[in-house]
Amino acid sequence: MPQQIVTETHEETKEVLTSPEKVVKTTTKIVPPPVDEEHPQKAYKTKKTIFRTYQVLWYILGTIEVLLVFRVLLKLVGANQASGFASFIYAISDPFAKPFFGVVPGSAAGGSLLEWSTLIAMAVYWVIVWGIIELFQLVKSVNQDEVEQTVDSV
Repeated sequence: MPQQIVTETHEETKEVLTSPEKVVKTTTKIVPPPVDEEHPQKAYKTKKTIFRTYQVLWYILGTIEVLLVFRVLLKLVGANQASGFASFIYAISDPFAKPFFGVVPGSAAGGSLLEWSTLIAMAVYWVIVWGIIELFQLVKSVNQDEVEQTVDSV
């Protein structure tokens, strides 16, 4: 991107006793400091890596959230824990739900159970992934146009 050169013009008037009015014109060039930018290809590769990391994080979160939703739904409808699918979902989702057991008691009615702790786990995992992605936003390289667009839109 070419550097912009800003110029200012100052006009000064001086009175001299021996000659008529004399005008002195002074021009000053103000050059902004050079902006160190990464090579475009390197910046692209960095942004691509960060973008792929976002995709992987959201995919992992999505998988965990789906498992936990199945767990909540199966518990809510009172699914038979001995059935193959229910025991499979409980076994896979248990490591993600277990750290939150006991935070709040579940609500039981008849044969169904609403595991509030699993719903809390889902929210916590979402916040963690969102926080990691926002952290990557701080690390990501930006160019001058992106900064100006962001600052102007706020």
